[in-house]
Amino acid sequence: MLLPSNSRRPLLCYVTDRRSLAGASPSQSVAALLSAIRVAAEAGIDWIQIREKDLSGNELSLLTGEALHHAAATLDGPAAPPRIIVNDRLDVAIVTGAGGVHLGEGSLPVREAKQLLYALSPNRLPIDDFLVGVSCHSLEAAKAAARDGADYIFFGPVFATPSKAAFGQPQGLARLAEVSASASIPVLAIGGITMENIPSCLAAGASGIAAIRLFQGASGVPQVVETLRKLTP
Repeated sequence: MLLPSNSRRPLLCYVTDRRSLAGASPSQSVAALLSAIRVAAEAGIDWIQIREKDLSGNELSLLTGEALHHAAATLDGPAAPPRIIVNDRLDVAIVTGAGGVHLGEGSLPVREAKQLLYALSPNRLPIDDFLVGVSCHSLEAAKAAARDGADYIFFGPVFATPSKAAFGQPQGLARLAEVSASASIPVLAIGGITMENIPSCLAAGASGIAAIRLFQGASGVPQVVETLRKLTP
């Protein structure tokens, strides 16, 4: 199911970046990231996007497999397991049995990704429950993604943030509202997302938010998720 069972609940996506984990050396970064993934999963986050662009296909497959294991471990807890989404690598998502792939604007086009998905994985994945999402940085790109069959959109950067500086000036809440109103699929705000500005993103029409530091750098991820659960998109 694309949206949480309670459709009035904001979608929360933790986007990983092991290189920004505080206190973790390069040799310890994968283990530290898996620990952060386990904490986020147990806290009840909806999606976890594995975004580790420097890893080889084999390394990314191993990491994704471990992430899926940690997510499944929450089945015995109070929260439903999060969906694991692989950034950019459709092949890794298929091989590992992940819950989706997230494409950049310069990645494989949505239509081609869906064609490959149906061609390569009829016996591997429950196709109807596999998501193909796209990062968009303009209204035109968002409309095209929805038209081409994307299941959701990350739109941003909404606010200033170092990790999205390459994509230009912040889009702002007015443009987020415009994209959210025009898209027929869920739009998640990304870029400079904080506890303070999330209500404004939801008020602008976003179905939820995606963030790195909000979930990876927070000392009390369960408390962060619990607080956000009380908000209404």
